[in-house]
Amino acid sequence: MNIPSFPPLFSGLAVQGQTDPFDKACAEAARGCDAGLVVYNLGANTLRAALVFAPDVPLGQAMAMLPVCSVGFQNALGALAPPEVAVHLDWAGGVRINGATCAKLRVAAADAEPAAEPDWLIVGLELPLWPETDAPGDTPDQTALYAEGCADVNAVDLLESWVKHTLVGINTWIEDGPAALHKDWRGLAHGVGEDIEMNGTSGIFLGVDENFGMLIRSSETTHLIPLTYLLEGT
Repeated sequence: MNIPSFPPLFSGLAVQGQTDPFDKACAEAARGCDAGLVVYNLGANTLRAALVFAPDVPLGQAMAMLPVCSVGFQNALGALAPPEVAVHLDWAGGVRINGATCAKLRVAAADAEPAAEPDWLIVGLELPLWPETDAPGDTPDQTALYAEGCADVNAVDLLESWVKHTLVGINTWIEDGPAALHKDWRGLAHGVGEDIEMNGTSGIFLGVDENFGMLIRSSETTHLIPLTYLLEGT
């Protein structure tokens, strides 16, 4: 298998076997590794990777790296997959391919305080390449990349493309603010305008606020679920 090549300021760290790149990235960040580390595990059936960020803004704003990475993945897959493959994004980090849930993005940070500037922030990606079962009809709401007409998409190429497109998104977010990211994400978002239940709150998914917090309209009021709700391990 080819070794992935990443843009300047990014460096790769391969892990194997059952090692979770997300957990490894969190451990490396806690030990003080440089931002831009890409920890990856390219298994036969799954692509798993994690990016290390060192935000210089409060966590409430830095959480935008989750939608940046989500849009970056959609752009990366869109550049490599056949044009008829549809990719949409769930607010909580899920990626839907042709309507079925496929990939999942995760996020962790050194601090869970929205007003504090975290020492590090990690966004992880897990993408099944092949179905876990020979009877995919048993789980029609779950899919894998190669079951959706993407058998020619090479995992190394997709990983490289994800990092490159994410870097473009980061630079745009830094230079122009969140407006472009909001526009891109909204155009890919799944479930806006539909009934949803999140964190015990049910209602209509209206969209997101300026920091990508979920807005849910119930019969009484509009509820805000901040993106920091998705943080793991804090």
